[in-house]
Amino acid sequence: MKYIFMAGAPGSKWSSVAKNIYFSSSIDRSDASAAREYWHSAWGEPQLMHLGAYFDPGMEFGGFFDRLSDYSKEECEAEFDRPFSGEGVRIVKSHVFAHHIDFLKKHWPDSPVILVHRCDDACLGWWVKCGHFNITYPKYEQYYVDLRHMARIIADQNRDIMAAWKGSYYIGDNLTLARTLGIEPPPMEYYQSYKKSDIEVTVV
Repeated sequence: MKYIFMAGAPGSKWSSVAKNIYFSSSIDRSDASAAREYWHSAWGEPQLMHLGAYFDPGMEFGGFFDRLSDYSKEECEAEFDRPFSGEGVRIVKSHVFAHHIDFLKKHWPDSPVILVHRCDDACLGWWVKCGHFNITYPKYEQYYVDLRHMARIIADQNRDIMAAWKGSYYIGDNLTLARTLGIEPPPMEYYQSYKKSDIEVTVV
């Protein structure tokens, strides 16, 4: 397994799901840098909300991912690998993967896809609370444009995530997620209950 793919709409809290497996010893963390961090005080005290590379149109990586299936496996892998230089499993996070789950499963059948879901209104509200278009990394303006576009895109991404979800079981916490993925568990300081975080998580 070379990759773990992640799909979740903006505001789904998918970044917390990524962060709380990121420190597993199985994960390649060479995409981390200070420039790829975003801190915010949505919970009261400033917390690290985003870390590592994000892939989406208009962002640092994944500029063509809205048209992912128009590209070859080799071209996609070259882009997946661009931020990384280390060893281990690479977490590749893209909101627009929501529309390409079948493509990912066809071409990388040994690489799991984590799906993260919250209802549309909760996603939009949380994304706005966490900084909306003032989020410094990743940048949202180019592809997501304004709140009207963002609301529509969240709904579209959630629709396709839930279509792919059918028949999959709900995972309760990040330790169970690590076991499901076949990676070493992260340190207990990163323990996350998805019910307490008001998110739904599965792997397809």
